[in-house]
Formats: sequence, structure tokens, C-alpha cells
Amino acid sequence: MNLIETEWHQLKTHELAGQIFPDEYDLAIAVKQGIEARAQKGGHETHCFKFNSA
Repeated sequence: MNLIETEWHQLKTHELAGQIFPDEYDLAIAVKQGIEARAQKGGHETHCFKFNSA
């Protein structure tokens, strides 16, 4: 696995496991919170980017 796949696996295993999400928005928020939690534990800074989807 590459580094991104490893991080995604850790995020799914430790931050999202056992949760049920009623829609994609709730899943997206949980992923964002999981990334922020993992970054904080590792002493890293996160940034959120919004892309035009038009």
C-alpha cells in the first residue's frame, strides 16, 4: 500500500469503524473530523479546500 492508502485504512479503522451514516454529507463530515483528529494526534496542520463543482 502507498502512504495515502495506509492513512485511509487507519482512518476507516480508528475513526469511522462501527458508525452508520444516513447520507453522504454526514459521511463527509465524519471523514473531515477523522482527518483533523489524526492530524492533531500527529502534530500536523490541516487545511480545507473548497472546489467549484459547477
